[in-house]
Amino acid sequence: QVQLVESGGGLVQAGGSLRLSCAASFRNYDMGWFRQAPGKEREFVASISWSGDTYYKHSVRGRFTISRDNAKNTVYLQMNSLRPEDTAVYYCAAGSVTGIVGEYDYWGRGTQVTVSS
Repeated sequence: QVQLVESGGGLVQAGGSLRLSCAASFRNYDMGWFRQAPGKEREFVASISWSGDTYYKHSVRGRFTISRDNAKNTVYLQMNSLRPEDTAVYYCAAGSVTGIVGEYDYWGRGTQVTVSS
């Protein structure tokens, strides 16, 4: 059964850090992180190919780092210098490295990230 499980969300003050994890029940997939704030569309945050190439949304580049541990079938999103506008439900997805929601095959249920000002 294909499964993606996110963890690591929470409440943090502006300028703080969080690390999200996404455990997959499969391996060697291209993976991505998306986020969705209330009333807004789901948007691309970052992605990583199975071989380690990384891609970022412009506004998070330099603050967020995506990485993966293939031995653990886990992808991470290290988020530093968090801003209130980063508040959203963060979703892990598998199957692509693009910024297009429809090109991903599998999705997790999401984890809430709230950044207070």
